[in-house]
Amino acid sequence: MGKIKTLASLKTEVSKLKQQGKKIVFTNGCFDLIHPGHIKIFQDARKKGDVLIVGVNSDSSVKRIKPKGRPILNEKARIKILEAIEVIDFVIVFKEKTPYNLIKTIKPDVLVKGGDWGRNKIIGSDLVKRVYRVKLCPGYSTTNIIKRIKRSA
Repeated sequence: MGKIKTLASLKTEVSKLKQQGKKIVFTNGCFDLIHPGHIKIFQDARKKGDVLIVGVNSDSSVKRIKPKGRPILNEKARIKILEAIEVIDFVIVFKEKTPYNLIKTIKPDVLVKGGDWGRNKIIGSDLVKRVYRVKLCPGYSTTNIIKRIKRSA
């Protein structure tokens, strides 16, 4: 059984895990150009429960919410990187602009986002028991990395 799940297989897996008393944690993002800030979110999120699920925006979703030219890495590459990160148990792609329907379907216990998200702006916070915001790693953001690359080109 791999880490990459369809919605149906993830829903079944989460149901089994919850019956075993496992606490399910969810985070999401584009994860275009993984950097130390992303790793910190994953590590901190994993500490909040027993199973970490990462929702990743599809290429079409990223194109709707990010500036022109994004994503830098395509969906398959981003998924491959996420799959290799040990603290992540499952990865699922979502095509919508937000993961609201995904969160509503899998019903995680805990939702984790970066500290740049205001508590009242976190999608799905109304659907979970707990919401945590992870303090950002100063100097790390995909947007800043892209700007540095452009300046040095």
